[in-house]
Amino acid sequence: MKKGFLIDMDGVIYNGNELIKGADIFIKTLQDREIPFLFMTNNSQRSPIDAVNKLLGMGISIKEENVYTSAMATAWFLSFMKPNGTAYILGEGGLITSLHENGYSLVTSDPDYVVVGEGRNFTLEMANNAVDMILSGAKLIATNLDPSPKKKGWANLGIKSIVSMIEEATGIKAFSVGKPSPVMMRAARKKLELTTDETIVIGDTMDTDILGSIQMGYNTILTLSGVSKQKDLAGYAFTPDMIVESVAEIDIDVIIKRFTHK
Repeated sequence: MKKGFLIDMDGVIYNGNELIKGADIFIKTLQDREIPFLFMTNNSQRSPIDAVNKLLGMGISIKEENVYTSAMATAWFLSFMKPNGTAYILGEGGLITSLHENGYSLVTSDPDYVVVGEGRNFTLEMANNAVDMILSGAKLIATNLDPSPKKKGWANLGIKSIVSMIEEATGIKAFSVGKPSPVMMRAARKKLELTTDETIVIGDTMDTDILGSIQMGYNTILTLSGVSKQKDLAGYAFTPDMIVESVAEIDIDVIIKRFTHK
């Protein structure tokens, strides 16, 4: 049976700017064997070419078509909900590009949607504008609800903290498109033209990669090289199909055989 991989990036392939040992060999093996794969990231600030260039600097050569971001999923979702609509953006980079590519106009008044993504240009004035727009009828969308890392010196607030502020000010809950939302999980699978049984997700976060995959019925591999650690797993009612220290431990033949007979 055909198999393909949806692979998280930070915590699976690298930590920050440091390659996780063996990750380059794993990806090269997938490429040499022509096994379909897609990097699936909640980072909406980074465009596919940004991801390509970052990985190239670590010795991994991929194409833009190998990357799927929450910005891309959000833009697709909005174009499906309301073609050629308008949006007010709290975000930058990849999110802006993706919305333009899907026929959306970015406006500063009376938008159809307020969209929150990663970025460093966030201001209180922008939040106030967003609140007024939502109270006037705009829909609130989050590219993801990733929490802040709670590390000293961290430059970017997690989107969850910004969205929570706007939700409290408006009394309206955001709809999140990124992992673990089925919108992104399904769209990524379809991009690879895989069935549910053919899909294997590799991630380091129980609350996004693994939760979203289990809800979709995908095969799951948790790596302990990123956010989630062995000691954390007892706190979850669900478990991944397999746990590895890093992708360097993954034997593709064993994985394919195991998940074929699952």
